[in-house]
Amino acid sequence: MPATRYTLSYPEVGATRHGPMPGGYRHLHHTTRVGRGRAGFEAAAAAVTGWRMHRESGARLRATGPRAEPGVLVEVSAGLGRLRVGGRCEVVWTAREAQLAGFAYGTLPGHPECGEESFTVSLREDGSVWFTVMAFSRPDRWYTRLAGPLVPPLQRAYARRLGRTVRRLAAADAAGRADSADTGGDGMARVVR
Repeated sequence: MPATRYTLSYPEVGATRHGPMPGGYRHLHHTTRVGRGRAGFEAAAAAVTGWRMHRESGARLRATGPRAEPGVLVEVSAGLGRLRVGGRCEVVWTAREAQLAGFAYGTLPGHPECGEESFTVSLREDGSVWFTVMAFSRPDRWYTRLAGPLVPPLQRAYARRLGRTVRRLAAADAAGRADSADTGGDGMARVVR
């Protein structure tokens, strides 16, 4: 089990990485193809672990670190106006491997939900790049209990939105890397004869 700095609001820390997904929670598993090749993987991984995925999807995010690392505190909120809901989490694990990158955060007391959510990018053998959201959660506040059946579809819609955001960011960054390679990284085009 990963070491954490704060007391999380659930005991199954790390289950989104090593499984099994615990009983007594709603489970979410959403996967989106976001790119191709090493450049696509690196761009998607940077968007996920550097918080761009959250920020550019419309969520508000404050973090105690510039990227996802164990122990970093994160406050994420989504919604509009008075309907904006958020809570504090702690990054409980990270992955940075040749073909897998990402992290998970777990809820701290006071969060509207209780559980853990992971965001990973994988480079498969066929060269395709996939973004995956896995979560287990249950309501931990009166208003999330009251929302009941509305919460799972909202979580799935948010996961799909994150996937589209990562795809867009990865495509733009991968294209920028290709342009940089074509120009030598200084913006000046190279003439090959």
